[in-house]
Amino acid sequence: MSTKTDKIDRLAELTQANETTTGASLWREAFRRLKNSKMAVIGAAVIALFVVVAIVGPWLAPHTPTAQTWRGEVFANQGKFVGARGENWFGLDHLGRDMFSRMLVGARQTLLVGVVSMLIGLVVGALIGMLSGAAATLGGRTGRRVDTVVMRFIDILLSLPSLLLAVSIAAVMGQSLTTVMIAVGVVQIPVFARLLRGSMLSQGGSDYVLAAKALGVRRKRIVLTQILPNSLSPVIVQATLSLATAIIEAAALSYLGLGNPDPAVPEWGVMLAQAQRFFDNAPMMAVYPAVGIIVTALGFTLLGEAMREALDPKLRG
Repeated sequence: MSTKTDKIDRLAELTQANETTTGASLWREAFRRLKNSKMAVIGAAVIALFVVVAIVGPWLAPHTPTAQTWRGEVFANQGKFVGARGENWFGLDHLGRDMFSRMLVGARQTLLVGVVSMLIGLVVGALIGMLSGAAATLGGRTGRRVDTVVMRFIDILLSLPSLLLAVSIAAVMGQSLTTVMIAVGVVQIPVFARLLRGSMLSQGGSDYVLAAKALGVRRKRIVLTQILPNSLSPVIVQATLSLATAIIEAAALSYLGLGNPDPAVPEWGVMLAQAQRFFDNAPMMAVYPAVGIIVTALGFTLLGEAMREALDPKLRG
């Protein structure tokens, strides 16, 4: 757990930049660094391609992804499959469905699960982190006690392996796509909560906060208009990184049979699980969705790491 919390606390330190730097100039400088970063450009290109495919994929698919049009050409029990050909660029799956069409349509499901899961973790985690950070910063002795209790609970959640926690939640709730999104989202909550709370604490002693206190500005107003807006930079970075984690963990849950109960609906994690039985005779059935998951997660990771480096005060001149 210490490694995980150390990474979160290090990311929270991004808000401890030069106090004379305004938020606008900070982001302008970060954007300039991102444009000059090959890692950011590659990550953004991968993400853009993935999003475009997810949006327009159903219209680009040459065949109906659920139709078993070539069922008579595939004999899975005998190990006879159809590979890539002119009519089917990625070949056919075990039920005679076009793999290329299923990959295109499955991208939308994968993106939906990743985005919704991340938003669940972001919204709930940010709310908890904001309340805890505000209590610790401006709540006095009582506020610090509340913050201590909340953070000990968050630390307990962070100490649990994320995938194990997600599997436990999904197993209790039952098999469904909604279950996957909630399970993965809950795993993200403590990350965002601790991150925003740490970021707000780093801002609590800033000159502009002390000046607002001296002028008699209400605590609620200080939190909402001063501390919170200046604490969001690391949260935005973490949201990008969490998308990669959410996509991988959602695919893992689908692979374990906890995802969408309808196997006909294309989703990369489900496709990977279905291909497991036929890997010896048709390895490409597993390779295509696996590569899609890996490349997409890599794109979000590259962009997130580039954003973190661009906002790192130790790297800004």
